[in-house]
Amino acid sequence: MKDYSELNALQVDALKEISNIGAGNAATALSQMLNRRIDMSVPNAKIAPLPEIVEYVGGADMEVAGGYLRVDSEMPMGILFLVQSDMVFSFLDILFGRPKGSSSEWDEMLQSAFLEIINILAGSFLNALSTISKQTFTPSVPAMAVDMVGAILGEVLQQIGEVSDYALVVETVFSEKENEFKGHFFILPEPQTLEILLSSLGVL
Repeated sequence: MKDYSELNALQVDALKEISNIGAGNAATALSQMLNRRIDMSVPNAKIAPLPEIVEYVGGADMEVAGGYLRVDSEMPMGILFLVQSDMVFSFLDILFGRPKGSSSEWDEMLQSAFLEIINILAGSFLNALSTISKQTFTPSVPAMAVDMVGAILGEVLQQIGEVSDYALVVETVFSEKENEFKGHFFILPEPQTLEILLSSLGVL
């Protein structure tokens, strides 16, 4: 079975391209939902060993807000989106066009909005992947948590069962006029997923 550490430049580029297409789709969906232009870009997408992904959001002890969903398919995977807790309310204020500092604690509306954003991000990525790979994906309803990165990741790995030793890390930047915000999107594949994915992309 092929391992993520064995990917060549062409294969990594193919995975990055899916992330870029997904980001474009997500920006369109967010703009339609909010009735304002929201841009989204992927400045960096890379394959990283699982133990290292906590470092992308400030380390295992960093408190974050996270959303997770599982995807059933011939290519099963988990999708995790993390935002540092001290930034998440600014992120939501930007997306909803409110003055900075308007949001300061979680309520039902903000939790619902955060989960909807994760739904849009995951759905956009999966639509891009489905178009290219011709595979069908069935995502679960996302779950949300506010906790340390290490705790959230540990809980996710328990739920997903056996996963690859590597993850696809997608750095995402949301922008609206002069405001800009960064979050991280992690694709956690099960071991058999990579070979099927690369084969369907024609780069195995």
